[in-house]
Amino acid sequence: MTDVKSYLREWAMPHVLCPGCAHGIVLRSFLTAVDQLQLDQDKIAMVAGIGCSSRLAGYVDFCTLHGTHGRAPAFATGLKLARPDLNVVVVTGDGDALAIGGNHLIHAARRNIDITVLLLNNSIYGMTGGQAAPTTPEGAIASTTPAGNTEPNFDACKLLIGAGASFVARVLAANPMDMTKVMADGLNHPGFSFIEVISDCPEYFGRYNKVGGGAEMLTWMSVRDEGVSGPLSDKRFVNHIPSSAPPPGLATGVLHNELRPVFSGVRKVGRS
Repeated sequence: MTDVKSYLREWAMPHVLCPGCAHGIVLRSFLTAVDQLQLDQDKIAMVAGIGCSSRLAGYVDFCTLHGTHGRAPAFATGLKLARPDLNVVVVTGDGDALAIGGNHLIHAARRNIDITVLLLNNSIYGMTGGQAAPTTPEGAIASTTPAGNTEPNFDACKLLIGAGASFVARVLAANPMDMTKVMADGLNHPGFSFIEVISDCPEYFGRYNKVGGGAEMLTWMSVRDEGVSGPLSDKRFVNHIPSSAPPPGLATGVLHNELRPVFSGVRKVGRS
């Protein structure tokens, strides 16, 4: 097993994640991918927004930057254009990236900026009180939807494919080995890489919706994983909600991968 201590700021421990939160599993998978690729720590820049997932930037021994709420893709765009030699990684959450930050995210994808975005999706605002997020499933309980959410939720991967991201994948925190492989593929991809990580929030989502603790939520992810076994349009993203009927399938793995010109900010002018 890869020893990832050299990639961590041990002085920043203990971490602030709640018991049962899968974000720590996600971080280990990412650091394992970095180790497998033998990336230079001094050439990795992690840009974070606001939220539970964005706290991970404080624990890694890379060049790190906390931006304002939702603006991590914009900060990362400027950084990559100024320092194209860096491996720029954004770590963000579903509320941070898809609500206030939605506009920045889709335009970074449209431009095909050579950055990697890890969106840790726990279907709720986990840090600020358990409010409903753009990914909260219909019918789910949140602090702002005590009678059940009435709004349709985003499918983040469909959104980013539509926005022009050249690499789009979905992975589950319950499957760390698959997660590591997909993260390595995303880091290697030339262009905008978007990886949605289905993580869990036992403290708010699990407790409000009586799903169980972290272990139960990871099991719930696992039984729904179908891989990319059918058209993405046939998949319905309803995270963690149990029922007596078989749970809906969830498309995982690399959902879209293409090569197209990477945005550099420099316009090529032909001879007159």
